[in-house]
Amino acid sequence: MPSVPTKLAERRRSRQIQVGTVAVGGDAPVSVQSMTTTRTADIGATLQQIAELTASGCQIVRVACPTQDDADALATIARKSQIPVIADIHFQPKYVFAAIDAGCAAVRVNPGNIKQFDDKVKEIAGAAAASGTPIRIGVNAGSLDARLLKKYGKATPEALVESALWECSLFEEHGFRDIKISVKHNDPVIMVNAYRQLAAQCDYPLHLGVTEAGPAFQGTIKSAVAFGALLSEGIGDTIRVSLSAPPAEEVKVGTQILESLNLKQRRLEIVSCPSCGRAQVDVYKLAEEVTAGLDGMEVPLRVAVMGCVVNGPGEAREADLGVASGNGKGQIFVKGEVIKTVPESKIVETLIDEAMKIAEQMERDGVASGEPEVSVS
Repeated sequence: MPSVPTKLAERRRSRQIQVGTVAVGGDAPVSVQSMTTTRTADIGATLQQIAELTASGCQIVRVACPTQDDADALATIARKSQIPVIADIHFQPKYVFAAIDAGCAAVRVNPGNIKQFDDKVKEIAGAAAASGTPIRIGVNAGSLDARLLKKYGKATPEALVESALWECSLFEEHGFRDIKISVKHNDPVIMVNAYRQLAAQCDYPLHLGVTEAGPAFQGTIKSAVAFGALLSEGIGDTIRVSLSAPPAEEVKVGTQILESLNLKQRRLEIVSCPSCGRAQVDVYKLAEEVTAGLDGMEVPLRVAVMGCVVNGPGEAREADLGVASGNGKGQIFVKGEVIKTVPESKIVETLIDEAMKIAEQMERDGVASGEPEVSVS
């Protein structure tokens, strides 16, 4: 295996909480979350979507709880879900208690829009402590407490941080510190500054998110920029990419961000050149066909599919498996050595066959499971 580069920064040392089976904070790996889009009261549909998210690599899932019917469904969902379930509570404090009683792994509360929330903190802290249920203080720019909006004029980083730490202090008064915090904003610059300030002022684990990030392309860029800035500084313990797209896409983007920063074992990764006049093969087509052919492989295999002679041989030699293509043929590399030359029409088929052989050997050698890592250029 090629050596893994060192991380850009040491992780910020936060306290650790336990969200069901997933540790968050401390030295635990950064986890990936998403949220269901089904009506929570539709238990079958919600569990089906949770199963799809689980299969995509989601580690923690959040479900909305705006009605009593949703609250009534929580116990069944929490019991049958394969991953920890967090109840997302707004407006009604009574649903916080319902979620705790239902056995949810954690509860997210938004102080800015829960009526009389501060008056219920003692009672919530007691119930959460008795059941071992962590609380996420989830502050959003779009629902900031009116008092802070008046003080700051708008949702500034300072306003978001003050809101979060104020609510934490109310829980701390009752000895409850099983908390994680988020301070989300749709502007990555404001969001990054808010988390930097928050990280400097507390040791609670932080849930990163750019709220209302937008459609898939825009939201992916915003999230990658913001998460990359913070995670590269060691800030962040769990992440949720918010996209106007199917939830599994959020998981896919979040996972790729962590892999790109070496915060998660890399899976299938396509590193491809943008192509140019030197390319003598269709790099895009090769990349897509190799990726599809290796989909589902459970070992961290690195494959290089190269389209010209400039960087091709060097990149192919650095990978577990690779091809340097040109003049209607491709040189196949395994562990840095050329093992054969094949016609262009046989490149994809040959790479997949060789990948299967290497994967079988890696499994026999006890290589940690993960998805294949592919470099294409």
